[in-house]
Amino acid sequence: MLGSDLSTLHRARPATTKSISPENPTGAAGGGARATEGQGKEFARDLGLDWKISPRVTIEPGETITLADIDEAGRITHIWMTTLPNSWRRLILRAYWDGDPEPAVETPYGDFFCNGWGTFAQVSSAPVAANPHGGFNAYWPMPFHAGATFTMENTSGVPLPLYFQITYETGDQEADASYFHAQWHRDNPLDHLQPHTLLKDIEGCGHYAGTYLAWGVNSNGWWGEGEMRFFLDGDNEYPSICGTGTEDYFGGAWNFDVPGAGYTEFSTPYLGMPQVITPDGRYSSQQRFGMYRWHVPDPIRFTKNLTVDIQALGWRSGPRYRPLRDDIASTSIFYLDRTSTNRPPPPDHDTMEIDADGRPMPDS
Repeated sequence: MLGSDLSTLHRARPATTKSISPENPTGAAGGGARATEGQGKEFARDLGLDWKISPRVTIEPGETITLADIDEAGRITHIWMTTLPNSWRRLILRAYWDGDPEPAVETPYGDFFCNGWGTFAQVSSAPVAANPHGGFNAYWPMPFHAGATFTMENTSGVPLPLYFQITYETGDQEADASYFHAQWHRDNPLDHLQPHTLLKDIEGCGHYAGTYLAWGVNSNGWWGEGEMRFFLDGDNEYPSICGTGTEDYFGGAWNFDVPGAGYTEFSTPYLGMPQVITPDGRYSSQQRFGMYRWHVPDPIRFTKNLTVDIQALGWRSGPRYRPLRDDIASTSIFYLDRTSTNRPPPPDHDTMEIDADGRPMPDS
């Protein structure tokens, strides 16, 4: 599913690799390293042209810029990006397929790369790698039959730099190649006695490929008893797939709590909890977690429709389950036989905002 791997790397195919970056904005053959203006011009004054003149773009406050505009068939094979760490929830990444005016990808920049809390977490998974300090990589295959467009919106009040490289292969895709989608939804806080909805009424034929959750706990005690549920192909009141608990769905067990060590971060090819943020006893009063599970070897397939949610449950006396009202932001990855589908309201500056921990902070 992830495209070329070691088992197929030796096979030849009639395709050309292109890469779009600030140094080659169109990806054209021989189009790189031709910039005459850019923030690197002064640094290269002793070297002349062809020496890193324009390695980044600047996105002005409230501006949406086009990162890539491709007008041929192909498949995205790799995305690399980096920007200022305190802006990871200030930028919105969007992708559009085959001329559709509605985005298939619409998520905060950081959440797309499993870094939803504005604090760096090392992620070492197969489709997503986040490396020091904010080098974000995605290897999700993203095929398209006629074209692709990527944009980035700056919702902050200050200009933001962005370094990026979007690599793709040209050529016709298989007739049954489905389209990559990513949707973001946040409940802050979650309504009482309500699950957090990741996807709602997705129509079409496709498969669910992955989950990233940025989970902020708003109470004392264990928070992960809730079950992940998939309502497939006409399921109404009850789901076809129902897990056994939050930590179980993300591949852990027994509260992620290693005796003597407490919550323990881990990152594997297809599942992990790479981020545990603990209270500092001063302004940062809540626990926060970042978790992912990629359904790459085990995609969840549907033929008509899909709804996905997760419960938020802790413990109370008795013992009894305790419904929680936590801060939950989900990024859902799935493939579909159409270029756009139902999606939640677009993220904006306020819905993405990370609580300021009680401290004054600049609008950045």
